[in-house]
This record gives sequence, structure tokens and C-alpha cells, in this order.
Amino acid sequence: MSIRIIFFDIDGTLIDMNKKEITEKIIETLIRLKERGVKICIATGRSPMLVPSFKNVEFDAFLTYNGSYCYDNSNTIVSRPLLKEDVYTIIRNAKRINRPLSLATKDRLASNGTDDDLDEYYSFSKLKVVVADDFATVAEKDEIYQIMVGGRKDEYGDLMKDVKDARITAWWDRAVDIIPSSSGKGPAISRMLEYYGITKEEAMAFGDGNNDIDMLKAVGSGIAMQNASESLKAVATEICKSVSDDGIYHYCLDHGLI
Repeated sequence: MSIRIIFFDIDGTLIDMNKKEITEKIIETLIRLKERGVKICIATGRSPMLVPSFKNVEFDAFLTYNGSYCYDNSNTIVSRPLLKEDVYTIIRNAKRINRPLSLATKDRLASNGTDDDLDEYYSFSKLKVVVADDFATVAEKDEIYQIMVGGRKDEYGDLMKDVKDARITAWWDRAVDIIPSSSGKGPAISRMLEYYGITKEEAMAFGDGNNDIDMLKAVGSGIAMQNASESLKAVATEICKSVSDDGIYHYCLDHGLI
């Protein structure tokens, strides 16, 4: 396969959400891909501060906040903050339905409270919510790339009431990420391929959640994990084994990528 770049979601793809750790076989896979000249890139809803590091693995680029902020070791590739007006509206909407939230800047997370859903959402990254004394200042002065808030589908309408240029993306049924309407893993990957001079046909991606749908559509080979949502499997070019069965390793080995 003529693959020059591969994008990897983290939770449920590289890392088993139950074990909350990466296996040695997946680390081996990432190292061997690099040795064969394939660029390896993270593609996550996490912030840059919450991207994990793996022993002896050096990623070439990072797509964070579901594509709102992307960078490599030299440059910022994509920077799409939310409109300030939308930030204020979402804060008000969340308050009306008693939902605390977290604002994500380039280099910090600022929360105005927490609840069980937001607590567990943070726990996937092995973190705890810390309420920020300067939350109002962050909302006013900093560029906000993503908002994280607990919420089920029946709350989406209330959260997004009167919001002009933002949308919900979600990979878990108890919380959401809110990003600019023009953002998303798919548009960000298209920009990153242009940046590196790589064609869609030379790109591959692995994912498991609904926030990976446009990512799999943006590459020539979009691979869904066996543990992926049915919606993601429906748009995937292929399905590999589950994350708990080292699906990425077996797929790359079977297709001659490593």
C-alpha cells in the first residue's frame, strides 16, 4: 500500500478505554511505521496538554480539539477558535440547564464547576476537573478552541440555542465537545495533507467514534475499529480488529505496512 501518512484517534483506538493504556504491540507498530518513512499523526478531541506520550514514539503532527488547533514540531497548521459571541451564549445556555463546562485554550483548561459526567470525561485522560478562579477572564480574553460539557442528546438543543457558528461533536454519550462549525477532524486533515503535499489516496486513518466520521471520509483508507460505533463502521473502507485485540497492529501487519 502506498501510504505516506496515518492519523490515529486516541481513546478507543490507540488506547483501550477500559484499560486506559497502550499495549506494547501498538507502540511497536508506531515505531515501525516511522522507520518505514510513514508520518504518524495524532487526531483527537483532547487538548495539546492531554495528548499522551509513548515510550520511543515521536509523532510528526498533532490534530487536537477535533481539528480546531493542529501543529507539528515547527509550525501551527490550523488555528480556528470559537467566536466570542458563541462562547458567551454557550456558557449562558449551559448555566440554564445546570451544566458546568470547561473552556479549552491553546495551553490550558478552565472550568466553572463540575458534575459527574464532566468528572468522568476528564478521567479518560487521567485528570481531575479544576475550577478556575479566573474563568470569566479566560472567557473574555483568551482564544477558545473547544468547549467540553456533560450532556445527553436530549440536551443538545438547549446547549446550542442561538449559537451562530459552532457545532457539537461527540464520541461518548454523556459529554460533548463544541467546536467551530468549520472545524472537525476531516477539514483539518485536508489542510494537513495540503501542508505536507500528500494526496488523499496516500493517507490513512484509524478511529472508533462518531467524531471520526469526517476523518475517515477525508482519507483514502478509513479504518474503523471493531469496537467503533455503527455510524463510523458504515463510512469506513475497512474494519480492523478491536482495540483490545491490537487491531491496528494486525491490520498494518496484514497489509504490509510494517
